[in-house]
Amino acid sequence: MILVTGATGNVGRHVLARLGAEGPAGVRALVRPGAAHPRAGVDVVTGSLDHPEGLDAALTGVRTVFLVWPFLTADGAPAVLEAIARRARRVVYLSSTGVGGPEEPTDPVFTLHAEMERRIEASGLQPTVLRADTIASNTLAWAEQIRGTGVVRGPLTAATAVVDPRDIAAVAARALTDDAHVGATHVLTGPEVISRPEQVDAIGAAIGRELRFEEVKVPDARAQLLADGRPPALVDALLSAAENRVASTLVTPTVEDVTGKPARSFPRWAHDHRDAFR
Repeated sequence: MILVTGATGNVGRHVLARLGAEGPAGVRALVRPGAAHPRAGVDVVTGSLDHPEGLDAALTGVRTVFLVWPFLTADGAPAVLEAIARRARRVVYLSSTGVGGPEEPTDPVFTLHAEMERRIEASGLQPTVLRADTIASNTLAWAEQIRGTGVVRGPLTAATAVVDPRDIAAVAARALTDDAHVGATHVLTGPEVISRPEQVDAIGAAIGRELRFEEVKVPDARAQLLADGRPPALVDALLSAAENRVASTLVTPTVEDVTGKPARSFPRWAHDHRDAFR
């Protein structure tokens, strides 16, 4: 049995779909109370990683866990990993390409993932780490601006090789079902480095509209987010890419090496998800 956390999220739902296609292992989805249930045919258990004392039912009979950590701190990780280790043997963790890089000490997102990797390594579980670059589905946060004004306003972050969540899921499914990936760290990127303005252009091409990106300076973005009531820790995490990260040249062949199929481009992702922006 494989347990998928974050099962209704932008990556987790694709992991469920891929595992259904890969078979024959049993698959269970952990969903928060009140969340929409994932695809039909999946065993669904209600629970939450912020209540590890209630995870035993979800973990009964589970051998491997796909772990997405949804919090801004790793404080709760020891209890969750202890609960997992009581039942399961393996964990496949969704991490970040920033771990181990020069920006890790100053970037709260990279720091969090680095700490999670260390805690998993020390847990006694057999780990596989998926260090993903910027995930294409993050741009869904722009949908309201695109539909309303055709202008995406936000901080200008460094360009990265944006990766399709379906490709992350395809690698995750292989790692979850094949012990050959135990101990591996897979660095996952898209096929090309692409900036935020270029991403906006690609979405515009996909929906047949002229769009543009308008930069908002970090102090102005911070002030607006705080005024909107966002917690300071969340604001720091959201703006860390604009404040701390430098342009990346990292492009890896890992998706194709693991799955046998080349990584999808961001324009393809935009085309396949064009209805979300209309």
